[in-house]
Amino acid sequence: MRRALRWGARGRRTGGRDEGGAAALEFALVLPMLAVLIFGVISFGYMLSFRQAMSQAAAEGGRAAAVKPAGTANADRITAARAAVNDALSSYGVSCTSGGGLTHSGGSSGTCAITIGACTSGPSGAQCAKVALHYPYKDNSLIPGLGVNTLLPGDLDFTTEVRVS
Repeated sequence: MRRALRWGARGRRTGGRDEGGAAALEFALVLPMLAVLIFGVISFGYMLSFRQAMSQAAAEGGRAAAVKPAGTANADRITAARAAVNDALSSYGVSCTSGGGLTHSGGSSGTCAITIGACTSGPSGAQCAKVALHYPYKDNSLIPGLGVNTLLPGDLDFTTEVRVS
């Protein structure tokens, strides 16, 4: 069997060696690092998306409690706030329970405290709805890890306070 000869740019013969095996070896060495890098970018992006949803959930919960008409019972304001938090986090499989916890796929994974009481700032006697969300992301990652999650933040905490009266 005869090898095909290759010709260089200046018309010189370059030899008939096949370098396909070297390229395959290089690819096999680079592929794991490339996969970890791509998976890390995806995990970080998903965590940032969830972080934004947590911030939005806290704000929406406070707003839902605040827009109730004057004279609405605090229990109804808290129920409305919890429903708004759950709506904001539902696409991630996370929900706020009436017992004050956050659950992910049915398992306990954080805290969700919604209270109505005296405002920490502003005029005295004013009532505020306070929504505080805490999610230990490192322990309850939404995407399983391959060791990439060790670089992500350990806890996500968001608190909002909105005047209700």
